[in-house]
Amino acid sequence: MRPLVLLPLFAVALVACGENQTFVERDAYQPPPIEPLACVPNLDGQISGAELSAAIGVQVRYLVSPAGVERDVDVVGYQEEGATVWDFGIDLADDQEIVVVPETTEGKWYESAFPADTFVTPFDAGGRVESVGRLDETGLYLLGLASAVPDPPEGQTFFVYDTPIKVLAFPVRPGTSHSSSASVTGATLRGLPYAGTDTYDVTVDGIGALDLPQLRFQEAHRVRTEVTVEPAVGAVTTQRQVSWFVECFGEVTRATSRLDEPAADFSIASEVRRLGFR
Repeated sequence: MRPLVLLPLFAVALVACGENQTFVERDAYQPPPIEPLACVPNLDGQISGAELSAAIGVQVRYLVSPAGVERDVDVVGYQEEGATVWDFGIDLADDQEIVVVPETTEGKWYESAFPADTFVTPFDAGGRVESVGRLDETGLYLLGLASAVPDPPEGQTFFVYDTPIKVLAFPVRPGTSHSSSASVTGATLRGLPYAGTDTYDVTVDGIGALDLPQLRFQEAHRVRTEVTVEPAVGAVTTQRQVSWFVECFGEVTRATSRLDEPAADFSIASEVRRLGFR
């Protein structure tokens, strides 16, 4: 009975491999070309203007401490095999996420007040006020501030500085510092008339590794900024900010002090932002 079992199977094989069937030579798979990255860190100890750009339309996610919640921070860092390391890698359950998307001023209610080569990012974590900036080969400049919408419930904010404030100078490298001031007149702050002068004192004083919840940057630059706000009416206030900038990524971490903080190495932050996601 064995032939009776095998013949049907053999017949199927003959049909599948009949004389009209041919084998086709196939080309080896060709992967698509790899698109070069727009920026590749070269870890040369500095950040040039070409290594930072306003990525218009690109979403960048940050973890941010909740409003009104202070954080313990270590802006000094520790030594590991002769190099400085800053540890911001603790995953905090109550951190919240903000998504920053740089935009042009096109279509903004305040578009006509600023040059066309500017870009917009949130000034505050809630996105109620937007900052208008410009990047060139010499630095990052702040040109003004404006409410995200023309008539917010808290009242409109609208500043146009008489000269751009340089908030970051290129190249970014340890040992550099600068001071930049600008004034506003005829401005509004939460719906009230405002005039005053803002001064940014900026120092780059460290380079090392930076730990975040999802990744480590091997070369981050510590940038200290002290902002002095001197209104025409009212008390002068200061606030410190310690940021870490990385080639091609920009600002990846920021710790902001309490108002009128006297210590450069403050240990309590009113807000902490870190590149990351929940």
